[in-house]
Amino acid sequence: MPKSQNQKLKLLYLKDYLIQQTDADHPVTLNDIIEEYARHDISAERKSVYDDIHLLEMYGMDIYKPRGKYRILSREFELEEVRLLVDMVQSSNFITNQKTAKLVGKLKGLVSVHESKQLSRQVYVRNRVKNMNESVYINVDRISDAISSDCDISFKYYGYTMQKKKEYRHGGKTYHVSPFALIWVDQNYYMLCYNPDHPGQLTHFRVDRMNSIQLAKGPRTGKDLFSATDMSTYTTKVFHMYSGEVQRVMLRFHRSLVDSVIDRFGEDIILIPEDEEHFSVSLEIVVSPQFFGWLFAFGSHAEILSPSQVREDYMNHIASVQALYKTTET
Repeated sequence: MPKSQNQKLKLLYLKDYLIQQTDADHPVTLNDIIEEYARHDISAERKSVYDDIHLLEMYGMDIYKPRGKYRILSREFELEEVRLLVDMVQSSNFITNQKTAKLVGKLKGLVSVHESKQLSRQVYVRNRVKNMNESVYINVDRISDAISSDCDISFKYYGYTMQKKKEYRHGGKTYHVSPFALIWVDQNYYMLCYNPDHPGQLTHFRVDRMNSIQLAKGPRTGKDLFSATDMSTYTTKVFHMYSGEVQRVMLRFHRSLVDSVIDRFGEDIILIPEDEEHFSVSLEIVVSPQFFGWLFAFGSHAEILSPSQVREDYMNHIASVQALYKTTET
């Protein structure tokens, strides 16, 4: 009887079968493997299956073989790791619903079909809104290409009107910048770049709001500024990626806020005890309404000590909000 053309592919079929169908709770037997071969029109005897499994082990697969049963012992990604990746994809608002479904489907392929059923769940994240701009993935690739090729880029940038329609900023102006990094903050991608319209500082743009990205001539400008930027602390200074001037601000907090301050600024900051109830900390911060909003959430448990101008700006910010809620006596 002539052998099937699939006979040459039997090791590949066995590899896929073990990866897709076996896990700690679902081993297979020699007879199961022979039946799987038969489904692909491949003939096999028990001895040849032993040989095939041995070859896969020589190839590097970790196969567990207790009492005539076979399963994958370890994978490149374990179920707990894949579950974490699935949760991250489902909770990220810059990934569209359509792309989320595709990515989760691919991630399920990293575990057995039995374990993949445990991944069929929806992760709910407060205030999450899935981005509808599929072009973000193309934008990320083009920006990455420009960075690796030392090229500038051009693009248009848009926001939304009150009618929820896209509207290009500055009358459809084409921006020309030198990109240096991609940052993922608050569930969105941002491009950090040097913009000649704002000399002496780095600026950033939301990647999903960029259109018509084109690579332009290089080399990039602003390299010294980027080299002097500590990317590990950049996002702690900038609240919700709001651009502005970096200032050193002295803050006082109640001791109950130690966890919140460390969560925001990291464990390397220096906490200065003032008394049994309070501590102060000196930080470099981009002073902005977003920073004031973060501070205001702590009420009387947080206070700006210096500089005096920032303290005054905060007072004015509070007063402007308070004015909205004043009632007129009749």
